[in-house]
Amino acid sequence: MVEWITTDGLTGYNEAVSFMEARAESIAAGTEDELIWLVEHPPLYTAGTSAKPQDLTDPERFPVYTSKRGGQYTYHGPGQRVAYVMLDVGKRGHDVRRFVQDLETWVITALAEFNITGEIREGRVGVWVERPEKPRLPDGSVAEDKIAAIGIRLRRWVSFHGISINVDPDLQHFSGIVPCGIQDHGVTSLVDLGLPVTMDDLDNALRRTFDNAITPRS
Repeated sequence: MVEWITTDGLTGYNEAVSFMEARAESIAAGTEDELIWLVEHPPLYTAGTSAKPQDLTDPERFPVYTSKRGGQYTYHGPGQRVAYVMLDVGKRGHDVRRFVQDLETWVITALAEFNITGEIREGRVGVWVERPEKPRLPDGSVAEDKIAAIGIRLRRWVSFHGISINVDPDLQHFSGIVPCGIQDHGVTSLVDLGLPVTMDDLDNALRRTFDNAITPRS
């Protein structure tokens, strides 16, 4: 059984990490259920385990937190839905790569409910959307913007951290970092794409698509 919790308002980052670590331990011990926790954070940057110092271009802009999740620099802030996934990967085949692919599938399937085609790209973390209305890149390829980020950590085969999807954050806030180390592409959101989607709309889509996207327990 997977429990769902939605926390209103803005949740502090350290508070979130402490909660996730404790819950992951309880899940591993078998004393609490798995959990999807939906939150928003105040404006902040996090540095994953692969973060490069030069990618933090405006270190004084917002608080910066060192995170033990995978990935590089990421922005969190109001208008962005963060879905923290505390799930037993051991009961899902002990396959971390497949689990991450399942998370990507979950995001892509939820976005499809709003007629958005989310895609993944080799060598680029996260979920991307093509922007044919923008100028093409120097190599002639179609411009692409990132709409969702993914970064997890495992402890005793239980995941924590998770995904973030841009509903309507201030996209200028991403300019203080090189998001996930990618310089050649931009960042977008559901509202930036012209869709009047609310946080509740996205939450409902995430709930509807979760069971079919995340690999059932074996």
